[in-house]
Amino acid sequence: MTPDLWPLIHAERAALASDLGTLTDEQWQVRSLCAAWTVEDTVAHLVAGASTGPLRWFRSVLAARGNVERHNARRLAEHRAPTSAGTLERFRAVIGSRTCPPGPVEMWLGEIVVHGADVRRPLGLVRDAPVTTLTPLATFFARQNSTVRSRTVSTGLRLAASDGPFTAGPDDGPRVSGPTLALVMAMAGRAVFCDDLTGPGVEVLRSRC
Repeated sequence: MTPDLWPLIHAERAALASDLGTLTDEQWQVRSLCAAWTVEDTVAHLVAGASTGPLRWFRSVLAARGNVERHNARRLAEHRAPTSAGTLERFRAVIGSRTCPPGPVEMWLGEIVVHGADVRRPLGLVRDAPVTTLTPLATFFARQNSTVRSRTVSTGLRLAASDGPFTAGPDDGPRVSGPTLALVMAMAGRAVFCDDLTGPGVEVLRSRC
């Protein structure tokens, strides 16, 4: 039986909201690891995802003529408040939401884990997410591409978490070891997290990010 991942998503949202509550106005405008987005933009994107069900998502994509970047930009602008404090309040309001666009729930766990790290890393913040939260996400990322090319990025490599049970890839593949979060973020294409990994496959992984 597939475990209910929504409580994990809600916990990660709550943890991020707590971290965001400590930020200055200047920190809200720092570039996240999503180069086109500031910290505030990234949070507004998370609000949009937790506020947009399948029907509304399809309508928005159709209105953008299939251009996902245009669709994301419109939804981001809709859910970003006039002030960073307002954007934070909007994010807090969706912490417990189960609304989401179409797709497996692992995608939405990935949204909050990956974008949470996108926000924290440039700000020097650290989130020690439970390995029980990260392991199903790492397994999902290794098995298929979704909103990120995670399976493509990790193909042929032997991934092994140093802090949990996650492993993936052929036994004889170039090994990549390290914290589960770093493996998740590298599979999501964030090359900076390769600095937290070791093994002969790290540079191959970095070149694919």
